[in-house]
Amino acid sequence: MPGNKTHHQILIIGAGAAGIATASSLLARDASLDIALIDPADTHYYQPGWTMVGAGVFKPESTARSMATVIPAKARWIKAAVERFDPTDHCVTLDDGRVVGYEQLVVCPGLKLDWDAIDGLRETLGRNGVTSNYRYDLAPYTWQLAQQLKQGRALFTQPPMPIKCAGAPQKAMYLSCDHWARSARLPHINTEFHNAGGVLFGVAEYVPALMEYVQKYSIDLKFGSRLVAVDGPRQRATFVRTLADGASETTEQAFDMLHVVPPQIAPDFIRQSPLADAAGWVDVDPATLRHRQFANVHGLGDVTNTSNAKTAAAARKQAPVVANNVLVALNRRAHLAHYHGYGSCPLTVERGKIVLAEFTYGGKVAPSFPTWLLDGRRPTRLAWWLKAAALPQIYWHAMLKGREWMARPAPTVDTTHNA
Repeated sequence: MPGNKTHHQILIIGAGAAGIATASSLLARDASLDIALIDPADTHYYQPGWTMVGAGVFKPESTARSMATVIPAKARWIKAAVERFDPTDHCVTLDDGRVVGYEQLVVCPGLKLDWDAIDGLRETLGRNGVTSNYRYDLAPYTWQLAQQLKQGRALFTQPPMPIKCAGAPQKAMYLSCDHWARSARLPHINTEFHNAGGVLFGVAEYVPALMEYVQKYSIDLKFGSRLVAVDGPRQRATFVRTLADGASETTEQAFDMLHVVPPQIAPDFIRQSPLADAAGWVDVDPATLRHRQFANVHGLGDVTNTSNAKTAAAARKQAPVVANNVLVALNRRAHLAHYHGYGSCPLTVERGKIVLAEFTYGGKVAPSFPTWLLDGRRPTRLAWWLKAAALPQIYWHAMLKGREWMARPAPTVDTTHNA
């Protein structure tokens, strides 16, 4: 099939949250566009819901839909994987040998969970008390373990940045601790948070509220502590901890429950492509999301090298910007739109309350609501309602459908930006 070449006006790599939202935003602006999405997956997941699955709030099946039902009707779905990019000739080669050309390319395949970076982890996931809310099939096991644990040691880990949803590692911890507190088991369970970074959360304004829960649940914070190996049958975890003088020490910890967040990197076919920067991420301008080298390529979502938080909320704001700017590149719009780095992290500190962190580039707090209605720096029930009831509906019925409620960008003539 090597000689089989097709062509589309706009080619989107990845049919996750960013890809579907971008396709729908483009079609909402111009229904005549010829758009194709390339993705080999059969199922589309609402990944922000997996935290709630891990706490017994959502059923796992509520976070999954068949890919065929979410691809926009006016877009074509190419069910395949990309093998390589040729941005000079404006085409991509698929894993079956087909070549697909394009006028405009949008790259948003997400990132890769590097389970194999932690020795012994893959073979013990889903058993021996080892789990992760970062996988659809494992999030229910998190809830099972939280229910079963009566006493012992529970370890929660966070790898070096960048990762998708930087608050998710501690969300799993807070909700588990809340369950143990409600069932009078918390005094009998020692909880440790092994964070490879040096702070609890990257935006300082939200840390005081989180620290109140750290103290309430008697969580032992271990900063600079990185999980490097797991022995599932022995229920032992190995950590490398960076000391104040820059030296490191290796320690082994016994556990009864271990919630792991794996290191995260760009997909192999991205890291090995001309689109990648030195670290392997798609190299885009942080404001316009246009590739720094190839003018007819845009990138968004978890795969880019922008400094925003890698969340669905970020993709929701990015998709209309990319849609607008692709149309500018096609001479169908006059003015560029800018993305200002918005990201959101609903930190589930207990069942029924959330600290709603919202911020832009540079960690600048950027609330969507007035503080009299919802103060994101404090845990509120309204924020929980948003996470549990409103946001899934907004995701399925607005974001993926090109309805840009509170996400439509304001086009601007100015193209300067300091991230």
